[in-house]
Amino acid sequence: MNPRILIIEDDPRLAAMVCEYLGGAGMPAMIAANGASGLKLLALEDFDALVLDLSLPDMDGLEVCRRQRASTGAAASIPILMLTARGEATDRIVGLELGADDYLPKPFEPRELLARLRAILRRGRGGDTAAAAIERFGRLEIDHGAREVRLDGEVRALTGYQYALLVELSKQAGRVLSRESLMDRTKGETLEAFDRSIDVHVSRIRQAIEDDPKKPRRILTVRGAGYVFARAQD
Repeated sequence: MNPRILIIEDDPRLAAMVCEYLGGAGMPAMIAANGASGLKLLALEDFDALVLDLSLPDMDGLEVCRRQRASTGAAASIPILMLTARGEATDRIVGLELGADDYLPKPFEPRELLARLRAILRRGRGGDTAAAAIERFGRLEIDHGAREVRLDGEVRALTGYQYALLVELSKQAGRVLSRESLMDRTKGETLEAFDRSIDVHVSRIRQAIEDDPKKPRRILTVRGAGYVFARAQD
């Protein structure tokens, strides 16, 4: 079944262009011109991904992202690709902290938008992970079949990209993985020199799975090298 995309964008020409391009690529799309109507559509209909503009007439795209991630049901974990005309790295980092899976600065090539959507949809479906087993690391469980992470049996909320990062780290338990390696393994874009998006995602994972995120015991930082998933788990 072709994935359905919701576009929340107040520029009618840009929204129509993106909608037509995605439709031609086998991704039928709907358009919402503001945050409120977009959130209503997300509550009423099923979509496989959300393309979200950061600047909207009624509310900030960051607020839309925040509300969607705080909603209930499957829609809360919908992959979100954020569009931004702002050049500040902090804007993108805030979006990632709120739960966006990826971002794309304006102006952009439609082909890049399509490629990034396909990437986050692959991660949402589990990518190339074939195993449906449950891996246990002490109190932490990674359920590949359900694509869930549980601590003491309680499901911990992660975005598709954060789940993919955790899986890659756990597969290489005990080995240090650089940021560049993690981006490559999760089919992400090349890091820009000033962009610490991996650090933001790891911070969010720690908030979800560590007893004390400020003193992590499961995902450790190796200064100047990257991150390592600890073999020994409590």
